[in-house]
Amino acid sequence: MNIFEAVILGIIQGLTEFLPVSSSGHLEIAKSVLGLNAENSFYFTVAVHGATVLSTIVVFRKEILELILGSLQLRMNQQTSYIIKLLVSMIPVGLTGFFLKDQIESLFSGNLMLVGVMLLITSGLLLAGHMAKGRDKNISYTDAIIIGIAQAVAVIPGISRSGATISTGLLLGNRKDEIARFSFLMVLIPVIGANLLEAVSGEITQGNADLSVILTGFITAFVSGYFACRWMIALVRKSKMTWFSIYCALAGILSIIAG
Repeated sequence: MNIFEAVILGIIQGLTEFLPVSSSGHLEIAKSVLGLNAENSFYFTVAVHGATVLSTIVVFRKEILELILGSLQLRMNQQTSYIIKLLVSMIPVGLTGFFLKDQIESLFSGNLMLVGVMLLITSGLLLAGHMAKGRDKNISYTDAIIIGIAQAVAVIPGISRSGATISTGLLLGNRKDEIARFSFLMVLIPVIGANLLEAVSGEITQGNADLSVILTGFITAFVSGYFACRWMIALVRKSKMTWFSIYCALAGILSIIAG
């Protein structure tokens, strides 16, 4: 992978992270189109995901600060309860990453057939979420763990993390604006943790991985992700999920044909 390819992949990651279209699936498609070797691509993927997490922190800095300050009061209040729900939602993906790390890495091998099938599943989830009724309740602790399971399943390339979590929340009857906010905040600690583990283990620089390429992808993903986040969050909250469902269905069919 060279600098130019890292820029392309970084832009794709930044733009697709906040839309329910599977950023990991699009990265796998792009790597296949560019003819990139799958070796070390998992660590590049972790890096660019970390960049978009950082852009999320910047965009949601006021909300995050409010949650932190509220939790420092050392009593159960709205902020503390919300943080506990976020932590609960992270348990499934944490367990998945701990026990199935090697299996997850093996999925990032440029398998367009797998990506295509998963994109079709994402399309179905988005359509189901769009058709859900009674979306007027707050997220409960039970909802948080179920939404967390959806996030764990979304480690498969082609399953949109935001699409899976938002659609699951809508099917559970949660408000669209609330589940959109919860979906973007619940990914922060898992991805930060994954990046820290790779950095501590030193695996992110093993093999033929070029640190300058990873850094270029990180910066590009952060910049594009920052602007995409500011624009796309409102779009995800207000727009109809059917358009994203149609897009994922078409992308999935093309991926299967290409695969």
